[in-house]
Amino acid sequence: MNHLPAGPAALEIVKLSHGFGKVAAVNDFSLSVAVGEVVCLLGPSGCGKTTLLRLVAGLERVQKGRIAIGGAVVAAPDRHLPPEDRAVGLVFQDYALFPHLTVAENVAFGLIGVGEAERKARIGEILARAGLTELAGRYPHALSGGQQQRVALARALAPKPPLILLDEPFSGLDARLRDQVRDATLHLLKQSGQTTLMVTHDAEEAMFMADRIAVMRAGRNVQTDRPDALYYHPATAFVTEFFSDVNRLRGVVRAGRVQTPFGGLEARGLADGADAQILIRPEALKLSRPDGQPCQEDTAEARVLAARMLGRTSLVHLCTCRQSGEELHLHARVPGRFLPPEETVLRVALDRAQAFVFPAGQE
Repeated sequence: MNHLPAGPAALEIVKLSHGFGKVAAVNDFSLSVAVGEVVCLLGPSGCGKTTLLRLVAGLERVQKGRIAIGGAVVAAPDRHLPPEDRAVGLVFQDYALFPHLTVAENVAFGLIGVGEAERKARIGEILARAGLTELAGRYPHALSGGQQQRVALARALAPKPPLILLDEPFSGLDARLRDQVRDATLHLLKQSGQTTLMVTHDAEEAMFMADRIAVMRAGRNVQTDRPDALYYHPATAFVTEFFSDVNRLRGVVRAGRVQTPFGGLEARGLADGADAQILIRPEALKLSRPDGQPCQEDTAEARVLAARMLGRTSLVHLCTCRQSGEELHLHARVPGRFLPPEETVLRVALDRAQAFVFPAGQE
């Protein structure tokens, strides 16, 4: 289900399709973004995210469908408002700063037709919000990657556009700096009340940044919703797997349910006798030591094949062969340090809120 925001739309994309030769980059894509919302376009490389952003920015002409910003149509097959007339701020992956201009001059670049007093006030305000005041006189080559990213964002925000477009804005940063910079970026966007459409292929980044996420595949909008709703109520196997690793099991639907080593799961919408796939997130497997009592219907025993510390979590590789005789291998993810020795027998229970049943073969 695609949940649309309440209130007026800052951006509306309606049945947009766009191709390059025989390749359909965007395919019947629709999305509405409310004023002040941060929405992420999330999907694998080549799914059409950046093409869609370029269409919204006016860098490509619309072939089919329409785009409206603030209620005014800016793009359709018979209408093409140029980028400079769309009043959108665009931040590219490489930031595209002017090397011969200082930080303050870069930020001021888009402030056209503004009085000198207002211009100075606006530059000072946006530099302060972005934490760049002390760097105002530096040139881009003297800045770190994170500082350059903040300058690019400040430059886009300075004219107070109705819409900001971010194209993989953190992809050039190392992992430790990325967390810090995207936190600062989110604060700046929310503090400004800025409507934002952002492209990323990183599910965790999208969940951190976005009020809602539009998951794209092969140019289509597969599912749009809040991050928590996408995680706990994915519409397809593709969406499920995009947000985490999964354990994949097979089964057959009987009386509306499919059996697993941890008991039956509802198979809504699947006919009796249909082949099904069960996707279980590693954190859905709850591990404990056997207590000497027989396993309940919704638990199983498994043997530890390996356990590895991954920082904030531990990954435990399990095999159910001890109880079932079947070589069913599973991964469990446990918070903190949990490193049982190999061959340890553990009891495994399932959090059903993180187990999903789909038709076999669905991607």
